[in-house]
Amino acid sequence: MKLYIGVDLGTSAVKLLLMESTGKILNVVTKEYPLEFPQPGWSQQAPEDWRKAVLEGIPELLTGYNGAEVAGIGCGGQMHGLVILDADDNVIRPAILWNDGRTAKQVDYLNNEIGKDKLSALTANIAFAGFTAPKVLWVKENEPENFEKIAKIMLPKDYVNYILTGVHACDYSDASGMLLLDVEHKCWSQEMLDICGVSESQMPKLFESYACIGTVKPEIAKLLGIGGNVKVAAGAGDNAAAAVGTGVVGEGGCNISLGTSGTVFISSEKFGVDNNNALHAFAHADGGYHLMGCMLSAASCNKWLMDDIYQTKDYNAEQAPITDDKLGENHVYFLPYLMGERSPINDTNARGTFIGMTMDTSRADLTQAVLEGVAYAIRDSVEVARSLGIVINSSKICGGGAKSPLWKKIMANVLNAELQCLESEQGPGMGGAMLAMVAAGEYGSVKEVCDKFVHVASTVKPEPELVAKYEKRYQQFKQIYPACKALFAEFVKE
Repeated sequence: MKLYIGVDLGTSAVKLLLMESTGKILNVVTKEYPLEFPQPGWSQQAPEDWRKAVLEGIPELLTGYNGAEVAGIGCGGQMHGLVILDADDNVIRPAILWNDGRTAKQVDYLNNEIGKDKLSALTANIAFAGFTAPKVLWVKENEPENFEKIAKIMLPKDYVNYILTGVHACDYSDASGMLLLDVEHKCWSQEMLDICGVSESQMPKLFESYACIGTVKPEIAKLLGIGGNVKVAAGAGDNAAAAVGTGVVGEGGCNISLGTSGTVFISSEKFGVDNNNALHAFAHADGGYHLMGCMLSAASCNKWLMDDIYQTKDYNAEQAPITDDKLGENHVYFLPYLMGERSPINDTNARGTFIGMTMDTSRADLTQAVLEGVAYAIRDSVEVARSLGIVINSSKICGGGAKSPLWKKIMANVLNAELQCLESEQGPGMGGAMLAMVAAGEYGSVKEVCDKFVHVASTVKPEPELVAKYEKRYQQFKQIYPACKALFAEFVKE
């Protein structure tokens, strides 16, 4: 039996997963590493910590198993992080991460001086503080001596692949979040490279996520306790890898993640961009494309209300009074913008807001408003995709918030879509292992391996009467943010 290793290179830890070619998960090992916050709003990490965690974690993962049976390794990883190497492939400085906020000046330059229309034409996206190109400009402006040393620009999971193979590679899905890739044509944008003052020779070679970029180097294979011909897949950005793990591939696949943040991931065989760049337009790990909406506060809104305001951990007890007859009848609304908002409004000034309260508003009404507010905000991104002609009648759903039957029912009826809950949810690591199976020739395509491994355990269906009630409520919700937008900007100035 062949074995495959999936690597989920996260922000606080790497999660390693060992899987049989049948899809059975044999073992999982997690290795944590530190984050550095050298200044308020800055976030960086030492790539050496990733290397150490992976090289120590894989032998631990294989304890009790035959390392000679490992046929492939695939990595899904945190996106956007800037890793820069010198001519000897040594790391020049700590990686600047996806959640780092130091690039406000560079983002403003790209969006307003280069211009959003030009950025969208070149890369299918506009600049966000988390993206890689603004970080390159920041290093150029603030650390010119480091900028001059750059021989290779890489992303976090690609540095891990380099350690394994010695190959400088990147896949299209992860590269899409750099603001340096011509996403439609799947090549580096020469004009964007020129804007950032770098050359194509400083960029890694591009691959499809399921392509084999090389084999594990003999000295690394010996260290890990694996055989000599282990293939390494190009891998994918964490969201694309997780989408493979949930079977969201091909035309019209959709996954909603209710984690700390919330994402709507919509796969497509065709390239498409909405007029306002409200959704990210990226390449997908299956060889196609995807649109992605990301809201910064999803399940974290409910956690904030429960933990900090109500000071309780009994989430089920707080949701118990919200019976079926209360759904679609709540007159209290909540804007879930506790950390500003990304998709689709892209407004860092936006704030969380309760509106519509009266003397008879209850604790349960506020709880319900938070659950509904997140669902309405998810629908905002879904509606952008629908405006492009994408039909979304069903979606997978995952993440901590998806453990609540009430929240899933609200979500299904707000979206007027079936929600499918999976038998197993293992995130980017499972997607990475599945990509490795394709790279090693175990399966012929990403869709083939998804069809074999991903199984729906239950489905939540919308109810026509409740859909109609929530349609009315959603139309009211849509009016709140535009009415508050100018106020939010004023509040932030104080």
